[in-house]
Amino acid sequence: MRPFVLDLFGDEDTLALAEAHRPLPGRFGAGSRDRAGVLGGLSELSERAGGALGVVLGSGFEGAPDLVAAVADRHRLLGAGAETVAALKDPFRLAALCERLAIPHPAITPGPVAERGAWLVKRTGGCGGSHIRPGTVGAAPPGHYLQARKPGRAFALNFLSDGRRIEPLALTEQWQAPSALRPFRYAGALARGQAEAAPVPALVAAGIAEAALRLARATGLTGLASADCLVDGENWWLLEINPRPGATLDVLDRRPTPLLIQHIEAALGRMPAIDAAPMDATGAEICYAARTCAAVPPLDWPDHVRDRPRAGSPVARDAPFCTVTASGPDAAAVRGELRARTERVRALLEETENDHEFQHDSAEPQRPGRAAGREPRR
Repeated sequence: MRPFVLDLFGDEDTLALAEAHRPLPGRFGAGSRDRAGVLGGLSELSERAGGALGVVLGSGFEGAPDLVAAVADRHRLLGAGAETVAALKDPFRLAALCERLAIPHPAITPGPVAERGAWLVKRTGGCGGSHIRPGTVGAAPPGHYLQARKPGRAFALNFLSDGRRIEPLALTEQWQAPSALRPFRYAGALARGQAEAAPVPALVAAGIAEAALRLARATGLTGLASADCLVDGENWWLLEINPRPGATLDVLDRRPTPLLIQHIEAALGRMPAIDAAPMDATGAEICYAARTCAAVPPLDWPDHVRDRPRAGSPVARDAPFCTVTASGPDAAAVRGELRARTERVRALLEETENDHEFQHDSAEPQRPGRAAGREPRR
């Protein structure tokens, strides 16, 4: 498999693995993609590849089924098609599907609503949690909707679908990294070890899997996908379906057969055999930038860091800086190691920046009354 990559970042580890890369115009978290940039970039990469097996879409296309259709007109799409994306990512269509299929789902409305605290504002086609805000009294802004708040912990059923049946891979536990402006921002996920107790009651896990199967059959969903849920004891609610490979790819891709290969098999309608899950727990967490970094210095990245920004690239405060991964005997050990590794990455950045500044300043000509070094930024 030779990957040709079109994305917003051009991260260091992406460039090391990619046969070729083209930058995609746009901004992380934006609700739309540049149509000409996407189609032109894919055509250029396909020509360079001498033809391609197909295109695997990542995040950022949930709110643009018309763009998904345009991609599919020009290339074989390895994953959910435009109509499937439209059916699952239009919140009102999904809510109607859930009602018809008897799947528990929070109420949604365009508003206005009387009790602001009982609702959340979400952007249609949003991903990553950064678009979610506490509810407002009036109607939802254009391109947004209101969803009733529900109690519980966040989980995601990660599964493969060939449009007729599904193969569950793991029920991953998720958590948030709130910021002042983004109180529901996604932080990370983990899959428990085989020897650990299941994170939710067996009946709940079975109900979530049955809901994913019904939705996959109703919409023709194929490939790797996830069903985001809230679980509160014996009660649970489906929040959304992500019809694509998602952020848990780093968590789940630990079996002998690469998960990307299995995604492609399922997307082509051939459900692959699923290897046994690893014994250890594993997880991944986004390290958000604690402050703006105008130019990332050259870093000696640890092996467990993914999505490594290239030296010289800017990273805004509170934007994703990188992703750390960890494995261990149980979920508690993994969570602890993820926290420790995230702090070590931030310390590494701080130390390298300070050293870089010191070297830069030391090379400057001395001026009367001015020290060579500079007080490190706090």
